[in-house]
Amino acid sequence: MSFVELLAGHTHRSAASVSVQARSAPGGPGLSSGGPGGPSPPRRLLDPGCCCARAGLSASFGFAERSRIMLSHGGFQSSRQNFAFGPWTVTAAQNHIMKSKDIERLSEEMNMPSLPEMLFGDNVLRIQHVDGYGIEFNAIDALKRVNNLTDSVKVACAQEWQQSRADSEHSKEVVRPYDWTYTTDYKGTLIGDGERMKEVLTDERIDLDRLKVREQIVFFQEVLLFEDELHDHGVSTIGVKIRVMPTSFFVLMRFFLRVDGVLIRVNDTRLYHEAGKNFMLREFSMRENRMEDLKGVPAALFTDPNEVAPHLALKLTHCDKLEFPQTEPMEPQ
Repeated sequence: MSFVELLAGHTHRSAASVSVQARSAPGGPGLSSGGPGGPSPPRRLLDPGCCCARAGLSASFGFAERSRIMLSHGGFQSSRQNFAFGPWTVTAAQNHIMKSKDIERLSEEMNMPSLPEMLFGDNVLRIQHVDGYGIEFNAIDALKRVNNLTDSVKVACAQEWQQSRADSEHSKEVVRPYDWTYTTDYKGTLIGDGERMKEVLTDERIDLDRLKVREQIVFFQEVLLFEDELHDHGVSTIGVKIRVMPTSFFVLMRFFLRVDGVLIRVNDTRLYHEAGKNFMLREFSMRENRMEDLKGVPAALFTDPNEVAPHLALKLTHCDKLEFPQTEPMEPQ
C-alpha cells in the first residue's frame, strides 16, 4: 500500500486510542507483530488502530517521547507526545472524553441543543514553529464550524432519515434547529502570539507522486477529536493523523459522515510541508453521495472511509498556501 493510500484511510475508532512507539530497523521503517524474526504485518497496519503498529524512528532527526498503548485493563490513560522536526515541534495530546458538566456548558456557549456523544475537548495535534506561529487541530474549533441554525438541505435530509426510521424511538430527535450530523468544514486553527501564517489562495497542489516515494517514517500519530453514532443509525466522526519523514511532514484530517440509508460524506484537509520551504500547502475537499447513487458500490465499503471515499462525487476543492511570517535577521554582534 502506498504512502498516500495509507494516510488517506481513517480507521473508525472509539475512545480506545493507541499510540505508536517508534522503532528503527535495518533498511528502513520496519513493522513487527511479535518478537525478533516474527512475521511482518501489512504496511496498512501502521495505523495505530492496530495494537501491533510500529513506525520507524530515525535518531538522527528530531526526538520522540516514549509512548504506550493508552487503553489497558485498568482504564484509559492520557498521553502527550512531542517530536522535533527542525524548527518545528509536533505535539499530539490525547485525553479522556469531556465530562458531562463541561459538555453542557459548551453546548450552551455554542447554542447547540446537543454535542457529539464522544467529545475529546482536550485532544489536539499541534505543529508550532520556534517563533511561535503554527497550526493546530482540535475538537472545539471543529465544532465551531458546525451550523447551529436551521439548514434546509440538512433538515430535509434529516426528515428523510426520520421517515426511513419511523419505528425508532429516537427517530423524532434528529430534526433540530442545527446540523445534527455535526458536519464541519474545519481546516485547522492558525496559532501564534504575534504574527501568524498567512492564508493565500493558490493553484499549486501537493505533489502526490513525491508522497508515493517510500521514505523512512520518523514519527506517526493519530488523534480522534469527536464521534457520534447518530442513535446507532450511522456515524459522524473527525480525526487527524500526521506522518513525519526526514525532510517533510504530511497531515490528514478527515470528517466522515454516514447516515444509514441516506448519504455518505467525506471532508478532507491535507497539509504538507517540505523542509526549507517558507510555506505549507493545504488542500480541502468535500465529497458526498446519496446512498441511492451508490448502488454499484458494495455496501460492505460504506463503513470504511478509506474504501468508500474514492467512489464519492467531488463537490468542492480549495487550496491555499500557509505562508510563514517574515522574520527580521539578527544583527551581527
